[in-house]
Amino acid sequence: MGDEISTAAKSKGPSAWAQASAALVLVAALGGGVWALGGTTPSDREPTPAACSGGEPGKDAKKSAESSRTVSGARLCAVLNRSDLAELLGTPGEIAKSASGSDASTGPAGAKEIATPSARVEFESYTVTLSASYDRFPVKGSATLLGYGAQERTFLGRPAVLYSQQTVSIGFRLDGSDATTGPGVPARALTVARDAKDGGGSYDVTVWREDGRAPDDAVLLRVAEKLFPTIPGWAAGK
Repeated sequence: MGDEISTAAKSKGPSAWAQASAALVLVAALGGGVWALGGTTPSDREPTPAACSGGEPGKDAKKSAESSRTVSGARLCAVLNRSDLAELLGTPGEIAKSASGSDASTGPAGAKEIATPSARVEFESYTVTLSASYDRFPVKGSATLLGYGAQERTFLGRPAVLYSQQTVSIGFRLDGSDATTGPGVPARALTVARDAKDGGGSYDVTVWREDGRAPDDAVLLRVAEKLFPTIPGWAAGK
């Protein structure tokens, strides 16, 4: 029995360790059949959209987040897991299979850690992630660090970069044998400065298709245009 995980992660030059968005897809096979999380018993009931899970901080963590003006993974998930997300992706009627948020932080040893909360919503056709980074690095000028084809632009009045990345497929077996890695599927991402002055930090939306085809930029930009203004604290950065 083996599990397959697909992850999407990107780097942005000096802040590579402070910028990451990831998505997980779990599939396990046993013999000639497929075992799916949550069971495979048929039901006559209408499917229920996935509710956000994970990333809900305790009271102390909430106070800390509010005082430092950072957004939690749970809040990002609430922003991302909107009722019209499938319609924005061009697949109206699809139901979210999973939705989750996570509160993470990263940084070099001995240094103050930087908050990098994120959220992920998975559909049959698409997976979308939304993340924030509270580092000190500006978005402007980062296109040269993001590979061929990265485009600097202004989006919603703020410096932004539109670029490509690729998910990484990681296969592992529950019997403890060595994991295997390989190329995943192409993804498109848009990173936007947290404030119009580009004083450091960013928000990011990443989209990829489950069929392995490259996502349309129009889809990514349509989703980002709706999501970014609803992130708590977005208006303060104007």
